Amino acid sequence: MSDDKQRQADLAIALNYDGSNAPRLTAKGRGAVAEQIFSIAKEHNIPLHQDTELSALLAQIPLGDEIPEALYRAVAEVIAFAYLLSGKRPPGYE
Repeated sequence: MSDDKQRQADLAIALNYDGSNAPRLTAKGRGAVAEQIFSIAKEHNIPLHQDTELSALLAQIPLGDEIPEALYRAVAEVIAFAYLLSGKRPPGYE
């Protein structure tokens, strides 16, 4: 693995968004834990998005907590990206 790829895989964050409430932090980790998160995401065809700065901010949130309002816009862009890649539409969107 190249140095760039190693640095990219050093931190993984997983969010859950139900369409009604703010997204919640469901997993986070570095190193081997990050690799497991990436592996599970790939197994379930969950789109991956790389944003080092956002990941670092989200890593400070306790597991299970909703993301803070200050990060809504950044996370909304990631969720929109994931929906676009997966061909899905947000809940309630016609």
